Amino acid sequence: MSSYNNNSVRLNAATKVAVFGGTHGNEMSGVTLVNLWMKNSDEIQRKGLETKPFITNPKAVEKCTRYVDTDLNRAFTAENLSALGGKDLPYEVWRAQEINKMFGPKGSPDAYDVIFDLHNTTSKDYFNLQMMNYVKVRRHPQLRLEVGPQPQGVLRSNIFDSMRMIIKHALDFIELFNEGVEFPPCTVEVFRVLERVDYPRDANGNIIAMVHPNLQDCDWEPLNPGDPMFQTFDGKTIHYQGPGTVYPTFINEAAYYEKQQAFVTTKRETLVASAVKKS
Repeated sequence: MSSYNNNSVRLNAATKVAVFGGTHGNEMSGVTLVNLWMKNSDEIQRKGLETKPFITNPKAVEKCTRYVDTDLNRAFTAENLSALGGKDLPYEVWRAQEINKMFGPKGSPDAYDVIFDLHNTTSKDYFNLQMMNYVKVRRHPQLRLEVGPQPQGVLRSNIFDSMRMIIKHALDFIELFNEGVEFPPCTVEVFRVLERVDYPRDANGNIIAMVHPNLQDCDWEPLNPGDPMFQTFDGKTIHYQGPGTVYPTFINEAAYYEKQQAFVTTKRETLVASAVKKS
């Protein structure tokens, strides 16, 4: 008997899993994979597990655009899910309500146990911590919530393959957990969001500087006080003036210009996950 057995967290089996693609209609890896699995889902089925592939935002997928009326990824709020108006609502708010009915309701006993929502990012690139650890030790050390870099509306084979492998290993983890395999305690390195940083702007709100060449494509790498951060259009450097080292990500992400975000700063942490076993 394992020494960690008595301290294991006991959880119910996960029997219903959904794989979402097309939440943002121009993020092509998830769209393509889900369309592939909707035609033949054998690859994502596991013993004792119902796995449903699903295109979440079909109108945005059809137009190959991020969204139609509003960002579906921000639409699953209590206010939106209870809003009246049906199809007169903004399309993605109505769609969020429909998805919540199909795969929820959110927080109810009938809700799906696990949902994988597949995204791409143009920048250089939480499962349950145990699942994250399982995927990483199976030769996929670059696990992130979003897989990139990949331009919007474009399909890259290496990003497609990486996303496909992540889902394979994640489903393998769930199958093993359901079969009674006990996963020992583990540690997982994560990056916790600190601050969203906008581009420098003039009094009229116009951008007056770009991400500095020394920072561009350096997602997840340390940014230290005094390091170059932005470069103005006349060539002047704006330096990072924060109190300590941070790890920026989503640097110069195309989808976040509308959100007035140049990048996000994070801090690196190590989280500890208890042993887990099916109850």
